[in-house]
Amino acid sequence: MTAAPQPELIAVGETMALVTPALAEPLERAVDFHVEAAGAESNVASHLAALGHAAAWAGRVGDDALGRRLVAQLSTRGVDASLVERDAAAPTGLYVKDPGNGVQYYRAGSAASRMSPAFAERLPLDGVRVVHLSGITAALSSDCDAMLDALVSRARAARALVSFDVNHRAALWSSTAAAARRLRALAAAADLVFVGLDEAARLWGTSTPSDVRALLPEPGRLVVKDGDVGATEFGRAADGTDGVAHAAAHAVEVVEAVGAGDAFAAGYLAALLEGRDAAARLGTGHDRAVLVLGETSDFPRGIPTAARQSTEEPTP
Repeated sequence: MTAAPQPELIAVGETMALVTPALAEPLERAVDFHVEAAGAESNVASHLAALGHAAAWAGRVGDDALGRRLVAQLSTRGVDASLVERDAAAPTGLYVKDPGNGVQYYRAGSAASRMSPAFAERLPLDGVRVVHLSGITAALSSDCDAMLDALVSRARAARALVSFDVNHRAALWSSTAAAARRLRALAAAADLVFVGLDEAARLWGTSTPSDVRALLPEPGRLVVKDGDVGATEFGRAADGTDGVAHAAAHAVEVVEAVGAGDAFAAGYLAALLEGRDAAARLGTGHDRAVLVLGETSDFPRGIPTAARQSTEEPTP
């Protein structure tokens, strides 16, 4: 068996089993469903793998059928799942999409909520270019929250770029004020931050991308996403000043928005790893987001993996 290549990116966080109607119809009327692997961090790894980059997802699942299923699905997408740990004492989390009516989570006490700084210490980060994290993990448990600090410290020591998606999930936090404080601190510690303009408004009262940059001057790169308007990147130059780039969003009929931010982040990160400029980074992010916005799944089944792309290319 050929060994998996050294991952360029390791994404760390919770992946759950996603139950979603096969068609874009309300849950209570749907007849056919798909059960898939989904979670902010593994979504990013999945899209990166589909774009031909070596990506790993690290997390914990229950030693149960759903855990085994989602690990197998991620592996099929080309994601390195060798760093996943199985917990016999806690279940794999689950969430259900109700198109047009939001999402229902069943994740309390999940195996992922038992991640800790010790889990971070076991991850091999030497040679990894990007460690991708999200604010969801901070809200899962105090141990998970502490693990993020440990991961940032370890990434710094390994000279890996710390990528952080704010991903505010209000239902997971005790209060908006608590979320605002902690997510602000985590974003300030990162090298690259993704945040939606709407969630920044809820958390910090900002109203424009420039307001968000004024609040978060620390990251070398800040990407502010504004739904169907577009995305703005602030990137610090060698002299300490910011370069600013904006790319309009693609026009698309939205079926379900959950997962689109992860797809955008993956497209942006792929272009960053390839050394492409700000316009290409933002444009590739929008290209990936469109693939998700028109589907009920976080990672649509129609997206070819890198492995399938290589085998499906015609012989010259």
